[in-house]
Amino acid sequence: MTRTIEGKRQRQKKTILLILGVLILSVVGYGAMLIYKANETINNTYVDLKRDGNKSELREEEVIFGKEPISILLLGVEKYSTDGKDGRADTQMVVTLNPDTNEMKMVTIPRDTRVMIDNAGEYTGIHKINSAYTYGSITGYGAAKLQIETIEKLLDVPIDRFIAIDFDGFREIVDAVGGVDIDIKKGFWEKNIFDDNKKIHFEQGMTHLNGEEALAFVRMRKRAVNATYTRDERQEQFLHALVDQAVSTKTILKVGKISEILGKHVESDLTAEEIYDLQRRYSKINRSSIQSLAIAGQDQRVNGGSYFIPTREGLEEVHEKLLESLGLDQDHDFETNADVR
Repeated sequence: MTRTIEGKRQRQKKTILLILGVLILSVVGYGAMLIYKANETINNTYVDLKRDGNKSELREEEVIFGKEPISILLLGVEKYSTDGKDGRADTQMVVTLNPDTNEMKMVTIPRDTRVMIDNAGEYTGIHKINSAYTYGSITGYGAAKLQIETIEKLLDVPIDRFIAIDFDGFREIVDAVGGVDIDIKKGFWEKNIFDDNKKIHFEQGMTHLNGEEALAFVRMRKRAVNATYTRDERQEQFLHALVDQAVSTKTILKVGKISEILGKHVESDLTAEEIYDLQRRYSKINRSSIQSLAIAGQDQRVNGGSYFIPTREGLEEVHEKLLESLGLDQDHDFETNADVR
């Protein structure tokens, strides 16, 4: 079945996705009084991408953090099916932040987008975009580095920083804050990846979810109910619930435990100073200043595989809006590594 995405927008403008990832949720959200603990956590999560000049190849000069617009790639990494090795990017979102306008733009990259993946050794070729993370890990090129470069080529925009969290970290963070309360709009079931894929049944109404349940709630996309109670809507519900729980007094008192979890399950090339600057500049951003973008395209079967095929026009539209947010000029014709139809 072909599912048309064109014209479909993300549900209401989202809060700062887990306050710019679960990393920032637990460190930035608590402000300057926790900066010492933040430094300790960041030292455990920091990954050096070894990029020339510490910048994207699509930038002429290194971005001045806090003074110039930046882009951040947020990754949710699935490792449970590979025993913790060579995971894949289950969720990919590009966020731009502009300190001059105090605006944010964000776009989710469909995980099955059909693209050309370069620098992947024997795996170089046409694949789903989420496999770039896997091939970067297998070949030693760098999981996050190859995922970043592949998304840069998809959108033809620079990616300045990244944050990645695995599913175990997601579960443990939710449990650490005491779970979340969510008003489930329609009932459904989903597999529990932490318990031999046993079914978790979600009934309509207000429900308290633990970490395992919350992950199943936001990941479900193959049940019929997803057509009317979409993954985007459920993820937005979860984000609001988690933010509400994260800013509670009881959660603030658990910062030590949360920092420990982050050190084990989060990777990022953000420094402690950069994280603090994000908190100072963007933690109180107005929701009306957050714009969600969507890539137009269709789900299609190609050579027996199921892919998301974006339109060139849809990609170029997102490209232009992200460039505008970053304050960059269009100095060449748009290029993409996507298999556009």
